[in-house]
Amino acid sequence: MSHSFSSGSSQITSNTREVHRGVPIKCWCGDEITTFTSMKDENPYRRLYICVRGAKDVPSVLYQNDQFPEEDEDTCPPMAPQLLSARNFKSLFDSVDTFLFDCDGVIWKGETLIDGVSQTLDLIRSKGKNVVFVTNNSVKSRRQYAEKFRSLGVPSVTQDEIFSSSFAAAMYLKVNNFPKDKKVYVIGGEGVLEELQTAGFTGLGGPEDGEKKAQWKSNCLFEHDKSVGAVVVGLDPNINYYKLQYGTLCVRENPGCLFIATNRDAVGHMTDLQEWPGAGCMVAAMCGSTEREPIVVGKPSTFMMDFLLQKFGTETSRMCMVGDRLDTDILFGQNAGCKTLLVLTGVTSESNLLEKGNKIEPDYYTSTVSDIIKLMESP
Repeated sequence: MSHSFSSGSSQITSNTREVHRGVPIKCWCGDEITTFTSMKDENPYRRLYICVRGAKDVPSVLYQNDQFPEEDEDTCPPMAPQLLSARNFKSLFDSVDTFLFDCDGVIWKGETLIDGVSQTLDLIRSKGKNVVFVTNNSVKSRRQYAEKFRSLGVPSVTQDEIFSSSFAAAMYLKVNNFPKDKKVYVIGGEGVLEELQTAGFTGLGGPEDGEKKAQWKSNCLFEHDKSVGAVVVGLDPNINYYKLQYGTLCVRENPGCLFIATNRDAVGHMTDLQEWPGAGCMVAAMCGSTEREPIVVGKPSTFMMDFLLQKFGTETSRMCMVGDRLDTDILFGQNAGCKTLLVLTGVTSESNLLEKGNKIEPDYYTSTVSDIIKLMESP
């Protein structure tokens, strides 16, 4: 009897019939077999798994009574999420060619490198694995991110290994043949403007409009450039009413004007001590005033994955996304068919991960990226 499981989910999707609430379930848990009754929850698999996963540090799988298999560990694959351990790490590492790392909350917090990151990256590279950085933070360009890596003591990272949402916004316009005679208005940082320029587009706005004021005057129109064909909204620490009005007019009044969001992160680790409002706040303001939904090019959209696949020529099943956010990093990996690893150094705590209402589960989770060093050195 074969068993297969959906990626990043604890729902059984193979020959086993759907398990309804109130149906007795047997749980294979190493050398123990326990019968449970599914709880009253919209996803009974999740509740049952959380109940049994702490019993022993061994794989656990749920089956209906009449389809309970032989107690063979090879035919009983573990359900997500698994705490990363010496037992399961080797299998994960051997099955992956490329590791995709988020940056904020995974590699660094603000301007502080997280302990052990540099050594971990060097060790992964020494084993012949590819290392790529996929960040939703659009404030910097890829060139500026490479400089940040160097300033934090990680000189081995090159611009070509960095895929930022600022780069994704420019590439979206490029692959969709955005007219070169059209301009792009930016609510965001210098990173977006630099990537637009590198791709051959004309950008305006950004930090330059940070000090401008929008004033209500009778019989006076707020002027905007009619040649703007796209508005890109990203993280903007200098967001103001002027930028919102300018962007809104472009989207609502310029025929065919695109509304592009680098990402919709609610918060981010802009400093090492606390979280700050993310690009999602700026995007939400524009959604409200334009009554439009944006084209999202950053995680969890799989738009950036097209470039990664083209660059490395590998299957997504041979990739592992390492991140600190469930709704962007982990969902991005799952949407693309990658393996997923959550680290707890950023916005997601273990209690967040395991709480009843959480519907996004990584394949694995661990405290910090540097745990990889200890696991690789384990006998």
